[in-house]
Amino acid sequence: RRSCMLVWSAAVAALAAAPRQAFRQGARGTVAGGRACLAAMSAAGFVDQTIEVGGQQAKVRRFVEADVGMTFKKDSLNDKLFAQPWPPEWPFPPRAFARQDESDDDDFYATPRFVYHIDEGAVRALTNYYKDNIPPGSAILDICSSWVSHYPENFPSTMPRIAGSGMNLFELQANSQLSELTVGDLNKRPALEFADASFDVVTCVVSVDYLNDPLSVFREVRRVLKPGGKFILSQSNRCFPTKAISMWLGMDDLQHCLVIAAYFHYVTGFAPAQAYDVSPTGPHTNDPLFIVEATKL
Repeated sequence: RRSCMLVWSAAVAALAAAPRQAFRQGARGTVAGGRACLAAMSAAGFVDQTIEVGGQQAKVRRFVEADVGMTFKKDSLNDKLFAQPWPPEWPFPPRAFARQDESDDDDFYATPRFVYHIDEGAVRALTNYYKDNIPPGSAILDICSSWVSHYPENFPSTMPRIAGSGMNLFELQANSQLSELTVGDLNKRPALEFADASFDVVTCVVSVDYLNDPLSVFREVRRVLKPGGKFILSQSNRCFPTKAISMWLGMDDLQHCLVIAAYFHYVTGFAPAQAYDVSPTGPHTNDPLFIVEATKL
């Protein structure tokens, strides 16, 4: 069996590779704040809404918690990924974080997009993971956030604080699970506008592949986490290829998990990362889903 541990030099050599066929063009979810009018609740597990966005109306479909015949797993990937020691030095050259489109991210994300960036199965798998792994009473921060955070429906009533940080104000205002929000581009200024040791959990959904200075962002996450707090990152096989960092496009799913774990290792201050395959099975479950997480020491 071929080891899934990255041969770092070979991985870096693939920086200029074309996007893998497994990647599908995603869309960064977007919704703007305002009144949401419930249009219809479907037994299939979604609700249709009309949302007012900057004085205009948009129709959106939100998934809601329901039994739609899916099953969820949590298979450890640690033995596959972490059998070899880490290189002694940071293995990624600056060109690893170059992107096809280096134009201003503010322009790219200026228009709200009322869509999900993973399919229904992956959304439900992530919500299920949060339900099982984030205890009640946790203060939560969702970075790279948008109009949905994929938290269970009861989180606003069981968590004292749910903050969101993202690129698009309208999307964040439409996220009904957030108790507070901040707008900022972590690629321009990798800083979080929160006090030290403010949160029990930080989440990041299918967005780490867009960070061009991940160590600085991970340091900020470490700063705002309480000791013993957890940073949970989820990843699938979708992305905006022109905005993803170049090395990401030449790697497979397990290599992506290993890269995220490497960020934890080289930033220091976290326990060794844990990686899981939580891909669902059942109807509407085409996208894989992986979790990489670590606890602040």
